[in-house]
Amino acid sequence: MNEVHLSIDDVRSLTLDALVGSGTSQSSAEIVTRSIVASELDGIHSHGLARLPTYCEHVKCGKLDGAAVAAVKQLSAGAWQADTRGGFAHPAIELGFEHLISAAGSNGIASLAVINSYNCGVLGYHVEALARSSLVGLGFTNAPASIAPFGGLTPLFGTNPIACAIPDGKGHAAVVVDQSSSVVAKSELIVHKANRETIPEGWALDARGQSTTDPGEGLEGSMVPAGGYKGAGLALVVELMAAVLTGATLSKNASSFADNKGGHPRTGQFFIAIDPAPYSGDLFYEQLEELLQAILSQQGARIPGSGRFAARDRIARDGIYIAAALHDRIRSYC
Repeated sequence: MNEVHLSIDDVRSLTLDALVGSGTSQSSAEIVTRSIVASELDGIHSHGLARLPTYCEHVKCGKLDGAAVAAVKQLSAGAWQADTRGGFAHPAIELGFEHLISAAGSNGIASLAVINSYNCGVLGYHVEALARSSLVGLGFTNAPASIAPFGGLTPLFGTNPIACAIPDGKGHAAVVVDQSSSVVAKSELIVHKANRETIPEGWALDARGQSTTDPGEGLEGSMVPAGGYKGAGLALVVELMAAVLTGATLSKNASSFADNKGGHPRTGQFFIAIDPAPYSGDLFYEQLEELLQAILSQQGARIPGSGRFAARDRIARDGIYIAAALHDRIRSYC
């Protein structure tokens, strides 16, 4: 495959130019660009530049208002709501976090509901920001339907990720758990289809409920829930937290993140921020260190998030390679 090498600075400028060129405001473009750069640095390429053409198309066709200004309101002492107002999820989340972090510090625990939302990219990216503020972060986000309830054939839930980040007490995250309710994220099927690659058995089912290695058939059918009925149960929990609790659109009623059909998806996110100090004080970090060392003492075991942490310095130094066709397409929006 013909590829193009990009430095991280190249990724940043290319992303910003494409978003602004498509009609996104400078402020929103800068926030979304940070998330795309972070995805590439973490080696999560399916949520990096591979996503950018869809973002640009959605702004250009009006499915997404690139100039929208998010609004935040307080619901109670520890509860806040952020409304994208038809725009990107990232600016609403970032604005909401300013209040969420402060409220968690004052109350010990606080929450943020994000409504009228959109694809927020890597959920772990957002909860890690809470960990950097010395808070335990939990995040839930629903997405357009792609997982059938266990035993069924018709998708009702999105891949519905859940993420948790634990602070290390030094301004960073010690642990980042970020996993979808499906065996793999739906974006992996989209990338495989774009690259004309097959997918492994066990990732997706076709419209008849049969296992398939064709990503196109998988996108028309259903993603396989992780752990069978347990993954379907997790998808339901996330749906309850991110859509039912927040008042956002249910996955089954949301328009696709992947095409230009329908209006704004208006999905939701829900975040919980917890200050560990009132609960366990210094014991929190003592117990955390003991637990992490116990994990690392076992040969082959690793701490969730360590892979993305390790990738950052390497990718910042070496850059990335993307398909020339993808590079040309992104440049067309600039």
